[in-house]
Formats: sequence, C-alpha cells, structure tokens
Amino acid sequence: MILTTRRLLLSIPQSADLAALYAIYGDPATQRFNPAGPLTDITQAKELLDEWQRQWRVLGYGQWAVALKAEPDRVLGFGGIGMWPYLGEPRMNLGYRFAQSAWGQGLATELGQAALTFGLVEHQLPAIFGLVRPEHAASIRVLEKIGMQRFGTLDDVPGQAHSLVLRALAFQSDSGG
Repeated sequence: MILTTRRLLLSIPQSADLAALYAIYGDPATQRFNPAGPLTDITQAKELLDEWQRQWRVLGYGQWAVALKAEPDRVLGFGGIGMWPYLGEPRMNLGYRFAQSAWGQGLATELGQAALTFGLVEHQLPAIFGLVRPEHAASIRVLEKIGMQRFGTLDDVPGQAHSLVLRALAFQSDSGG
C-alpha cells in the first residue's frame, strides 16, 4: 500500500528499509527526546521492522516508510499510527522519526496530517493520541499544527517532567435534525 501526499510517498516498510531504519533510529540526535535512547544494533532495528510489518498484516495500519516523491528510493523517515499502552489503556498513537537531513521542511506536519486522516477518516478510529516530551518544542508545534489538542500528561520518565499527551478526535456531526 502506498499513500501519497503533496510531497511524500508513504509505504509499508519492507526488508530493504532496514538500513534506513537503523540509521535513523540509531542516530542519537533523532532520539534526543526518546527516553529509551537510540538503537544500539541492527537486531533491534530488525525486531522493530518485524513488529511494524506484523501490525500492517493484522490491523491494516502502522508505521510507514517515508520518502519524497522526487526521491522515491531514499527513505528519510518513518511514521504513522499504532497501538501504544499509556494512561492505563492501549491508545492509538501517532509517531514519527525523520533523518536529520529532513528536519525543518514541514515533512512531519505533512505526514502527521496524512496519518490523522488515514486513522480518523479511512479507519474511523474515534481518537488518535500523541505523546511528546515537554522540552520537544518542534514536535509539540507539529502536533498542534495538525489540530491535536492537549489532553493530559503522563509520568513516564522517572525523575523527569511528565510527557504531554495530545489528542485528535474524529469529526462528530450533529445529525439531530
């Protein structure tokens, strides 16, 4: 499955994307706000890729491999929706991670909007959440720009400020006449 946006190609990650996944998720700069830190070996990247592919097979959604339409063979990030347990229950979570070379171009915003539409409209999910560290100003701006609103906080990193939880709800029409 390939989904396109104005500038992006979003596709189900394939085995050929493993090197890009490891390069992006193993980069300390891209993992600066991830309490788990960067991946330390290719085996971790393979396990992550296998899980993403399983989610696509079982659920029909998950993380996409992201490329520019102009450079379709060069994966520059990963992102999409998937289940993530927090606030006491599994929640549909929007996440993304881009190579440093892709930062500052509005690509996370474009991907995030596509993921919300894909989940809320095409899959009719009632809500999609975003979890972000409070010092990650760029990611907070992206989530707010695509219409997500602050929902709460989560004490998920011992000894540090609580993460912010943002939420987008499916459009509710008033059909009451």
